[in-house]
Amino acid sequence: MIVGAGPAGLVLALQLARGGVEVVLLDMGKTVDYRPRAAHYASPAALELQKAGVLDDVKARGFQPDQFCWRRFNGEWIVGIDNRVVKDDPLRMVVLPLGMLGELLLEHAAKYPNITIHWSHEVVAIDQDDNNARAVARREEGSERTFEGDYVVGCDGANSKVRRALFGDWNYPGKTWDEWVVATNVLRFCVALIQVYYPFEKFGYVDSNFIIDPEHWYMAAKITNDGLWRVSYGELPGLTPEEIIKRQPWKYQTMLPGNPTEKDYKLVNVSPYKMHQRCADRFRIGRFLLAADAAHLCNPFGGLGLTGGMVDAGNLADCLIGVSNGWVDESILDKYDEIRRKMWHETIDPISSANLQRMHPPNLDHVMEDPFFKELAKAEKDPEYMKEMVNVSLLL
Repeated sequence: MIVGAGPAGLVLALQLARGGVEVVLLDMGKTVDYRPRAAHYASPAALELQKAGVLDDVKARGFQPDQFCWRRFNGEWIVGIDNRVVKDDPLRMVVLPLGMLGELLLEHAAKYPNITIHWSHEVVAIDQDDNNARAVARREEGSERTFEGDYVVGCDGANSKVRRALFGDWNYPGKTWDEWVVATNVLRFCVALIQVYYPFEKFGYVDSNFIIDPEHWYMAAKITNDGLWRVSYGELPGLTPEEIIKRQPWKYQTMLPGNPTEKDYKLVNVSPYKMHQRCADRFRIGRFLLAADAAHLCNPFGGLGLTGGMVDAGNLADCLIGVSNGWVDESILDKYDEIRRKMWHETIDPISSANLQRMHPPNLDHVMEDPFFKELAKAEKDPEYMKEMVNVSLLL
């Protein structure tokens, strides 16, 4: 049983179903979540999408970005990553907004008779014994139903009901960053209500751009085939979500190239949220397991949260299929717990934290003293070294 029909839950369900395991998913929502969130799937996530049987469709609906770069506020190029050095790699990074990926995953899930999804089912209690794990779900009209399975996997996000039931409401070790991040999808808005995407390319922007600045730091990245862009920017601590949304037109006019006013674009979505670096004490308690945001969180710069969550799902699917088929005993689930927590502490947390801190350095005069930037500057002059830099992402 999987609690949470988000991307990690659905990828886990598809891999389990392809391995012959019967899967029930419970989700408190009515359908997939369309809020502006992650959209980039690095090579380790692409591998899990391939194992779920959906990677070719993701590539067909999305695209594979060529370049990433870091710029100063005036647009000046600092350093960049060129993914074209691995253009023939079948697991090269792919981009597709998370809501569109959710739709695609649901289409594939519908093909498997051993996957059942119950929407509008909020988990309110859990328990287990030596043979089974159970989850009590409250339906929309208020009635409750108990579901039982060999294992229950919490893939139900940062506010996971499964994790809270296991460890308590406030036991999620780590920290919350002071800064807000605001995720927006932006189009240009023209006469006759014809929508034309805001022309970042006109200003020399590549597929993904990280603008570093002590105050007006942001990421601008193309996220669809037809040119929809995601702009995620930092905001001051202490503001309310309402104040942040009110400030958005001023932020756009101040920080985006071309200094657009509200008549120059149309916002498709806007979603302020706090950023966290957190990891649960354990990813396994008996017959209950945690994965993705229910197990660990990091800030979004670099995409390590989503990619790490996808790898959780794939690793856990391999373990559960092995247990189901009698190839391994249940101790493999302790290995999942050990290895994925180690990966968060030793790789995901330090790299993602450095990615965020790099966005708003206190002194812009010393930007090129950053060891990561030094390595990228070296790689820009050496295609083979650039290939090594790109392939490092396989180690997640």
